[in-house]
Amino acid sequence: MLVLGIAGGSGSGKTTVVKKMIKRLPKGSVTVISQDFYYKDNGHLSAEERAKINFDHPSSIEFKLLVKHIDELISGKKIEMPIYSYLTCSRADETMPVEPTKVLIVEGILILTNPRMRDRFNIKVFVDADADDRLMRIIWRDIEERGRSFKEVLNHYEKYVKPMHQLFIEPSKRFADLIIPQGGANQVAIDILSSRIHMKLNDD
Repeated sequence: MLVLGIAGGSGSGKTTVVKKMIKRLPKGSVTVISQDFYYKDNGHLSAEERAKINFDHPSSIEFKLLVKHIDELISGKKIEMPIYSYLTCSRADETMPVEPTKVLIVEGILILTNPRMRDRFNIKVFVDADADDRLMRIIWRDIEERGRSFKEVLNHYEKYVKPMHQLFIEPSKRFADLIIPQGGANQVAIDILSSRIHMKLNDD
């Protein structure tokens, strides 16, 4: 199994890169799991307490479970991936079955900050984008998908997203084998990465 870690700041275009890569690869050859499903369950907190959760700090992720699931997929086992809701900050009772394939892509803003995660990636990618571009995407996403007001998004960005990006996410770029500037708009970088995966699939 070829394991890729695709990191980058919030709103950098990671999901777009992953989607474009999947389109270039043989159907059924890629499994994708997202760090976002492994946020710790905080459904027991009040609405006021949930608003203060720092989703951009490594301690918010249950890395132990994520690493365990990656190892199980590498060994050819099916996993039951948790389902997480940003609206309730909790995990659903149901899980999502995920089968192993030839290529595993793990994506998330914090995945390169964790040494045990990095050890499991054959290729480490960092999707880069200008801060103002990321902020615009964050505003649209958080209003549309997470039910936040414009003011709440900006407050959250200033208090959590920006400082955590500077403290944890941006420094993790140095661990990347490949940096993709301009996010999902960088067609050349996506083609190069997809070609590398094709080579690995053909070798197998």
